Amino acid sequence: MPRKKSEVKKPFDAREFVATHNVIWAPNPRQQAMMQRREFEALYGGAAGGGKSDFLVVEALRQVSISYYRAILLRRTFPETEDLISRSKELYKRAFPRARYNESKHVWIFPSGAMIYFGNMQHEQDKLQYQGRHFDFVGFDELTHFTWGQYNYLFSRTRSSGPGLRAYIRSTANPGGPGHQWVKARFITAMKPETPIWEENEVEDQAGNITITKSDRIFIPSSVFDNPDLLRNNPHYLASLAMMPEAEKQALLYGDWDSFAGQVFAEWKNNPDGYDSQQWSHVINPFDIPDGWEIVRGYDHGYAKPFSVGWYAVDYSGCFYRIRELYGMKKDCPNTGIKIDPTAVAKQIRAIEETDPNLKGRRITGVADPSIFAKDRGESIADLMAKVGVYWFPGDNHRIAGKMQYHYRMAFDEHGRSMFYVFRSCPEFIRTVPNLVYDEKDVEDVDTTQEDHIYDECRYVLMSRAIALRKHVEKPLPLEDPLDLYKEERERRSRVIRV
Repeated sequence: MPRKKSEVKKPFDAREFVATHNVIWAPNPRQQAMMQRREFEALYGGAAGGGKSDFLVVEALRQVSISYYRAILLRRTFPETEDLISRSKELYKRAFPRARYNESKHVWIFPSGAMIYFGNMQHEQDKLQYQGRHFDFVGFDELTHFTWGQYNYLFSRTRSSGPGLRAYIRSTANPGGPGHQWVKARFITAMKPETPIWEENEVEDQAGNITITKSDRIFIPSSVFDNPDLLRNNPHYLASLAMMPEAEKQALLYGDWDSFAGQVFAEWKNNPDGYDSQQWSHVINPFDIPDGWEIVRGYDHGYAKPFSVGWYAVDYSGCFYRIRELYGMKKDCPNTGIKIDPTAVAKQIRAIEETDPNLKGRRITGVADPSIFAKDRGESIADLMAKVGVYWFPGDNHRIAGKMQYHYRMAFDEHGRSMFYVFRSCPEFIRTVPNLVYDEKDVEDVDTTQEDHIYDECRYVLMSRAIALRKHVEKPLPLEDPLDLYKEERERRSRVIRV
C-alpha cells in the first residue's frame, strides 16, 4: 500500500540536522558520497576546495570504538602533516573529550584504546619504517606527491587488526606533482568517475595451486563548487583560484588532469579529430611506413626500473614518428622493472625487428644511453647486446638541450603540423611523457624521480637529429560556430570566473 503523506521519509538534510542538533562536523554532499563507498581503494578530489583533508581526518574516526583499531594519515613530508594534526585537534577533542594526543609519537589515543597515527614518507626508503606494522585504515593526503612504490608498499600494511574491523585505503589529490602520471592512470583514465574499477590477480601457492584475487577502487570527484561552507566563510578563495596561471587554474579549479602546475610539455595534444589528418594532434593512427624512410631505434637501460626501446620512422622532411615500443615494466606496477638481463632484451628486440612489417628487412640505426658502453665492471651492456646482433652508438645525453628538442618538435605550425608524432599503438609513451613535471630544485629539467625512462630513450633519438627552434601556433577557432562544436575549446581559452 502507498504510504500516507505524513509517513513519507524526507531526504536527509545535513545542514538542517546541524542547525537543530549538537553536531561538530557534517559532510557536504560530495564528502557524503565518498564516505558511502565500500571499495578497498578510493580517491577523492581532483580539484581544490572540495574538503579533501577534512574528509580524511573524519573518515579515520569511523572505527575508533574498537580497541585494537589502528589508522594512519600520511603526507609526503612531516611539516605538511601539521595541517592535518591541527584539524584533528579541533575535531577529535570535541568528539572524544577523553582522547589524548601524544606529541612525540604523533598519535591520538582514544578511550577504547584505538589509535590514529600521523606519518610521512619524504624519501622512497622511508616506506620501510612501516615494515612489520599494520593498519586498518590508511589515508594519503595529496596522493600525487607520493610515488607508486610508496603507495603500493602500504598495501601490505593494510590489513584488519581483528574481528569486526574493515581494512581499506582512502586518498585525496589535486592534479600535478611527481605522482601525477600513475595516479591519473590508476584512478582517472581507467574508468569513468564514480564507476568501480575491478582488478584481478593470480596468486600461486607452494603447491602450484592458483587463487584468483579481486580488488576494487573508485574515483569520486569534487571541487570548490561542492563546498558551499568554504565559499561562504572565505568568499575570496574562489577569486584566488581564478587569478592563478591558466594551467594551475584548470587543474585546481576544474580538476583538469591534462593541465596542471609544473607540466613540462604543455603543448602536447592528444586529439582524436587529428588521428587521421595528423593535424593539431601528436597522437595519430598507425600507417605503413614507406620504404625510403629511415628507421632509428632508441634505448634506455633498466633492470630494477623499466627499460625502454622505441622505434622511430623519419620522413623526408626530418619529421619523427614513434611507430613501435618495447617497455620492460612489471604488469600494473608503474616504474618497476622486470629484471631481465641485456641479452634477453636484445633477443626481444631482434624478434620484433624480424617480424614487424614496418621494421622487417630495414637498416636500423640504434641510439642509446652512453652509460651502456661503460666497461668498469667487465663487458659492457652494449657489447653483450652486440653479440645477439643488436648494435648501438652513444647518444647525446645533454639533458636541457634534449628537452628543448621535444619542445621544438612538438610545436605546431600554422597548418597544425608537428615534427613529432606518436602512433596510438604506443600507449606507454602516451601515459608517461605528457605527464612529466619539472624538478623543484633544477627548475629547467624534468623531475627524475618520475617514470622518465621513455622520455630519456626518446631524448637520445631526438638529439641525434637536432632541429632549430620552431614557433608554436595555437589551433585557430572558427569565427562562426552555429552548432557550438568548438564551445568547450573557446571556454578553455577564455574562461572567466565572476565572483
